[in-house]
Amino acid sequence: MKKISIIGIVGLIFLLLLTSCNKEPSPEDQFSKYIKLWNGQKFSQMYDYLSTDAKKSITKEEFVNRYEKIFSDLEITKLDVKSAKTDQDKKTKEATFKQPFTVKMETVAGPIKFNQTAKLIKEKRNDKENWYIDWNTGYIFPELKADDKISFKTTPAVRGEILDRNGDPMAINGTAFQIGVVPEKMGAQPEQVVSQLAELLQIKPERIQKALDAKWVKPSFFVPVATISAEETDLLEKLYQLSGVDKQNTEARIYPFKEASAHLIGYTGPITQEELDKLASEGYSSSDVIGKRGLEQVLDKKLKGKNGEKIFIKKADGKEVLLANKPVQNGENITLTIDATLQQQIFTQLAGEAGASAALDPTTGETLALVSSPSFDPNQMAIGMSEAELDSLQNNPQKPLLNRFKSTYAPGSVLKPITAAIGLSAGTLTPDTTINVSGLTWKKDQSWGNYVVTRVKDPNAPVNLEKALLYSDNIYFAQAALSLGKDKFSQGLKQFGFEEELPYLYPLESSKMGKMDSDIELADSGYGQGKIEVNVLHMATSYTPFLNNGNIIKPILTSEENKREVWKKEVVSSSNANTLSANLLNVVENPQGTAHSGKINGMTIAGKTGTAELKLKQDEKGAELGWYVAYRTDAPQLLIAMMIENVQERGGSKIPVEKVKNVFGQYGQGDSAIPAQ
Repeated sequence: MKKISIIGIVGLIFLLLLTSCNKEPSPEDQFSKYIKLWNGQKFSQMYDYLSTDAKKSITKEEFVNRYEKIFSDLEITKLDVKSAKTDQDKKTKEATFKQPFTVKMETVAGPIKFNQTAKLIKEKRNDKENWYIDWNTGYIFPELKADDKISFKTTPAVRGEILDRNGDPMAINGTAFQIGVVPEKMGAQPEQVVSQLAELLQIKPERIQKALDAKWVKPSFFVPVATISAEETDLLEKLYQLSGVDKQNTEARIYPFKEASAHLIGYTGPITQEELDKLASEGYSSSDVIGKRGLEQVLDKKLKGKNGEKIFIKKADGKEVLLANKPVQNGENITLTIDATLQQQIFTQLAGEAGASAALDPTTGETLALVSSPSFDPNQMAIGMSEAELDSLQNNPQKPLLNRFKSTYAPGSVLKPITAAIGLSAGTLTPDTTINVSGLTWKKDQSWGNYVVTRVKDPNAPVNLEKALLYSDNIYFAQAALSLGKDKFSQGLKQFGFEEELPYLYPLESSKMGKMDSDIELADSGYGQGKIEVNVLHMATSYTPFLNNGNIIKPILTSEENKREVWKKEVVSSSNANTLSANLLNVVENPQGTAHSGKINGMTIAGKTGTAELKLKQDEKGAELGWYVAYRTDAPQLLIAMMIENVQERGGSKIPVEKVKNVFGQYGQGDSAIPAQ
């Protein structure tokens, strides 16, 4: 019985297989296979489903190449081809079948969707009948005929401009000169022209020759070799004296304040492959010009805008049929809180020096200047700097490519008001706290060995907080840090924003305080040595509590950011903030003050000097950083912090004091030279 059942089951399976083999091919099934290949972009296999007549109209290579080019050029993604409902009998005996379908896709110019109807023809091939697609170009796009072309047009977005608080341009779109040669006009000695041209442009002759040897070059063609600023009229006059040399105008990014704002604003340049690999998913392409550093880079997505794209069919008669259109979105114009005049004045003061400076309106947090010196011309970077110029910058011992306002440095004595504020808040220090130390050196006890804290002046009298700031007494603030202890001092520095990213549009290095693992390091940290490092903008920001009832004001850089926003609330009480501000005023006003040379008649200025020593051992001489932080108390809309390197044996902190004094003097008497926004 079991044997009969097994035979019956086998017979049934055989019958089903036989029925399946004899099943009539379905046009719907055949088209479903075709659109599956289409959605998978398997164009070569798609061609096998074409009817005999369709194959006569286009070869397999042409078919595949056309689809691949369209998909590549139009950047087609998210293709979704689906069969639609048909009214035709699926079991039709006719030799043709009409199958509606829908197509959706995303392109560089936006979405495209359409409805179309496929025609399938029953054909016999290799003794088997099946359905094949009677393909034509209308399957790509309904309006596309055999002689039509698919075209697309890009409308480049205009890059947004960067303006200062008064509307003065800091980065704008302009014109430069593209220098090139016309081979047939180079005369009888083209090698001499190449040599002289290379010398004038400060590039290698091989670069010019390589351009001339390019396959596309013909004798009458203009061959570009370099770009120069439109301001270089003297150079242009010399270039015109060479046979065959000519110029063409080209679009360029212009930076009117040149070196003064180079590190702040940055510059643009063609996107590299490495950059494109990172940014391709964000809409960038190989033809883009992007920000390379500074705010051009930080704000690139806002400044760049989005290109307009149009996809259309160019008919044989010249008419156009629009398929998709994405309007151009020009980049945003950005207005900064920067005062370009002040930016230039501070940079001029720093000329020849290695240093950095930050200027704020301490009541609003608006950044008025952010300067690094020495610098470079961003106009030359944007159009393409010569090998000689770039080599000169890279090998300059003063490192003009280094952005110093972004970096951190030992603050020296400009940290002392911060140490005082922390001690006053913690209750370990009062304005009346005094030390009574004779001589210029002091150490805690014998555990310090030969290590001592040194001060510049021995007052021969007890020193309180006011006198300690007036004389910039290292011993006083070393003891203040020791009285606080590591934990309270560290916590106090953190309340001032140390070891924390500054909430600022422009990325800056965070100020550091080190571990302070020993009493010596803790004592040194109290007067800004040890392993304390601070950013110049953070240093400026740290003085804002003295004008804002003990609150640190958040620094801002653009006009759209909120003014007067508190970053750190009540890091010191209002009364203690006023006390410290009065002490800092005394540092400038009092003839014995370290910043007295910064006094300006007709202005009341409070400030603190600092000299940070950079050395590994106490008994050796090292480089010194000169600091000065100052603000007006009569018209408190300007606070300046300045740091200058290598001030040893040439005046120390007196150098930045003199320069900041000059800026205050130039920037105007009276209430303020800063226009309100």
